[in-house]
Amino acid sequence: MQRCLRCGGEPFYYRKYSGEMLCRGCFVDSILEKTRRTISKYKMLKYGDKIGVAVSGGKDSLSLLHILANITKGHASEIVALIVDEGIEGYREEAVKHAVDEAKQLGVKYHILSFKEAYHITLDEAIKQRQDSDLASCTICGTLRRRALDLLAKDAGVDVLATAHNLDDVLQTFIMNLLSGSTERIVRSKLSEDSPPIFLVRRIKPLMEIPEDEVALFAYLRGIPFQRATCPYMNESIRSEVRSILNEMELKHPGIKFNLLRSYLTISSNLKTEAKNSICSICSAPSSNKVCAVCTILTRIKHEESANKIAK
Repeated sequence: MQRCLRCGGEPFYYRKYSGEMLCRGCFVDSILEKTRRTISKYKMLKYGDKIGVAVSGGKDSLSLLHILANITKGHASEIVALIVDEGIEGYREEAVKHAVDEAKQLGVKYHILSFKEAYHITLDEAIKQRQDSDLASCTICGTLRRRALDLLAKDAGVDVLATAHNLDDVLQTFIMNLLSGSTERIVRSKLSEDSPPIFLVRRIKPLMEIPEDEVALFAYLRGIPFQRATCPYMNESIRSEVRSILNEMELKHPGIKFNLLRSYLTISSNLKTEAKNSICSICSAPSSNKVCAVCTILTRIKHEESANKIAK
């Protein structure tokens, strides 16, 4: 029987794309090592950085919080959990509780900001007011969530904001941008030591070279409790279809996701678009357009709310 490639222990996990057989302990260690190498390779962190971690309460973000708390001991000045409550009744309550509980267990300070506090409207309320089918729920949520994280990061005074985007997340976004012809978004997503102009704080993705299923397995082996229910609005996005296609291809051709990651990194680093760095005329936040995406969405929602009242 094949044994663990590293220590010769009892086999537990076979990593098809690399041909490695690993025991439980060596698998966990490999995730820590892979994250550490990614951070070093792309110069994501500097000694003494105060790190803000976007924690949603799901497997990826809670795993990232645990990993960074482990591998940055003695290197980071502080780690802070940044939690956004979008306001999805019957769904976000559990996730926020997991995020708070894990932060307390790790001895990590945390900050919480709700959509209601930041925008005077919950995601449920925004989607209820929505009339235009082209304003997808994921577009509303993603745009408002990114701004909320910026506000939290600024309030917490962090030097860098770590998000839990894993390999699958990065590839799905890349494919979605290709399919929509959004080359500008591909450029904006490229890895850089500098802060993208549309964000207030420099962002990093330490899990970008780790497949989603391996992050989930890491969370299971470390006994990290996380929300397993899926977002009630997720089926409105094309992301689910892209995820299925990529998983099917990886199953038939192990390693193809890493090939695609290399393509993404090459394309994003070589693509160039005209810089459109400006300030939003409404909220004064950094924006690539005269009016930022957040204010555009909020304005449309208010307009649709008024239209609904008139129609009634």
